Amino acid sequence: MRMKFHEQLDALTDRLASMCRLAGDAGRAATEALVLADLPLAEWVFDLNDQIEELRGPCEDLAMALLALQGPVACDLRQVVTGVHLGADLSRMGGLVQHVAESVRRRHPEHVASGEAEELLSDMGRVAAELAGLAERVLRTHDPELAAEIGRRDDELDDLHRRLLTLIEDPAWIGTVPAAVDVTLLGRFYERFGDHAVVVGRRVIFLVTGEQMTP
Repeated sequence: MRMKFHEQLDALTDRLASMCRLAGDAGRAATEALVLADLPLAEWVFDLNDQIEELRGPCEDLAMALLALQGPVACDLRQVVTGVHLGADLSRMGGLVQHVAESVRRRHPEHVASGEAEELLSDMGRVAAELAGLAERVLRTHDPELAAEIGRRDDELDDLHRRLLTLIEDPAWIGTVPAAVDVTLLGRFYERFGDHAVVVGRRVIFLVTGEQMTP
């Protein structure tokens, strides 16, 4: 019975890691679509997000079945409950990069951003996708050092976000008001994506050790 339980836990972890991989793929695709004003690539992001949501339901169903049928305690209970929370975090990550794709679709065939703003957003998208990759590795390995690395890389993302806001707040900014709104929102989407990746790392370490990582 316990072997079956742990096989099901492994299946839950694998599905969650797959959600994380898809979120990273969606982040890379959304950023490339943003830089290239590529509508088909933006539409692919919607497909990837659909795949994330298709995995979320079975993850939650499996977690609920484990709670109801196996009656886990202590570390096992922590794993199952953490799995439920992780599904929600990863779903939000997919939703955030879908917002980026929505901006591309809304402004097509024009670019959503240009010049330095576009370069900063491209860098933010790159780091965000790398954070998703780290989060996937943490899910698969339960490595606390990798979880800590997510936090350090998120600091890099936050720094890019601050530079982006400074750019559009500068009196020398020559962009339009709609462009400033778009850039502000896009920066926020990437910044929040990174925050959720950090939460994934913290949840996994709590799962393994029972201890909360400090922010």
